[in-house]
Amino acid sequence: MTVGDEAVGEIGQGLCVLVGVTHDDGVTQAVKLADKIWHLRVMDDDAGVMNRSVADTTRAVLVVSQFTLYGDASGGRRPSWIAAARPEQAEPLVDRVVSRLRELGATVATGRFRTEMLVSIDNDGPVTVLLEV
Repeated sequence: MTVGDEAVGEIGQGLCVLVGVTHDDGVTQAVKLADKIWHLRVMDDDAGVMNRSVADTTRAVLVVSQFTLYGDASGGRRPSWIAAARPEQAEPLVDRVVSRLRELGATVATGRFRTEMLVSIDNDGPVTVLLEV
C-alpha cells in the first residue's frame, strides 16, 4: 500500500482487512472485531479447506481504514456517507483494532488515516467476508 511514492504498509500472505466505523461503534466493538479477525477460519489447511485462522498461519494482517464501506446508494446514484463515523471517532477505533490484533500476536501493517492510498491486493480464492460485531 502506498501514499504518493511512499510505501506505508505491506504484508505477504495474510489477511487484508478493510475497517469501517459507524456512529454506534465503540471500543467494545473494536476489540470484538479484532478477536473475530484473529480467530476467523478462512485460511487453508493442508487439505486446501478453509479451516485455519490467521492466528494459526501467517499471523500477518493489513488493516485499512475504509469509511466508504458505509456508503449508501439506495436513494440514488450518488452515495451518502452519513452512516460513516466522523474521523475523530473512527481513527481511535481503527487504532484499537490494530492494537488488539498486536496484543493477540499479529504482525500488523496499516495504511495512513485520512490519505489517498493505493492498495494492491492479491485476493487468493478470492475470499471476501463481511464481519459485523
